[in-house]
Amino acid sequence: MRIACIGDNCIDSYDDSGLAFPGGNPVNVAVYTKRLGGDASYVGAVGSDEHGGLLLSALQKKGVDVSRVRVCEGSTAVSHVTIVNGDRIFGEYDEGVMADFRPSEEDIDFLCAHDLVVTSLWGHSECALARVRARGVLTAFDASESPYAEAAKLALPHSDVFFFSDDRSGVPELENKLRALKTDCPGVVVVMRGGAGSMAFDGTKFFMQGIVPCAVVDTIGAGDSFIAGFLLSLLGGEPIPHCMASGAKNAAVTIGYSGAW
Repeated sequence: MRIACIGDNCIDSYDDSGLAFPGGNPVNVAVYTKRLGGDASYVGAVGSDEHGGLLLSALQKKGVDVSRVRVCEGSTAVSHVTIVNGDRIFGEYDEGVMADFRPSEEDIDFLCAHDLVVTSLWGHSECALARVRARGVLTAFDASESPYAEAAKLALPHSDVFFFSDDRSGVPELENKLRALKTDCPGVVVVMRGGAGSMAFDGTKFFMQGIVPCAVVDTIGAGDSFIAGFLLSLLGGEPIPHCMASGAKNAAVTIGYSGAW
């Protein structure tokens, strides 16, 4: 099973400790896919700076295919992070060379050699999903906490799995959100609820999944871990509840250590 992850990357810079870790939604999903035994590629852009070299080297060590990563003159994206009671708090974000990234036709051809393509809200790649899906490849999109953002609206009609995050709304409100989003989504809509677990809606039935209890060190990467676990199980032909349980189990591993991976 091969998953192509395209879009944003960054260096997560922890202001309190001075530590820095490679990250970014598609990058994390690629690494977690490899951790679970799948094959993964990452497509995006890094800067010609030290951070770009660090990110590429780290991905290569994890076995992720980075043959379609562009190294552009300039800086790699940086996200400033602090940890408060185990939860990550994001500060300033410098998008760097990713600000100008857009998938090329060659990128599209590369993506379509995989079983599934996933991207996210800040990846500048949502418009690629229609072309990928038209060629018979499964697609997924992570809208983070903004399922109604413009990029998410463009991705929704072309997503076999549409993820978003909401740890504040109650179940009745989330059911309404899932129903509304499913109206334009050809696949399943999944909301990640932090400590409350997750919910999914396939147009007919709602599914609920709790968390896997564990010691929380750092919640960064939890959602991306859930996505990787869910998507690999989906590719394996598993039903939605099993996919959700796989996601929860994988997330529990990630939040037990500092940094995304």
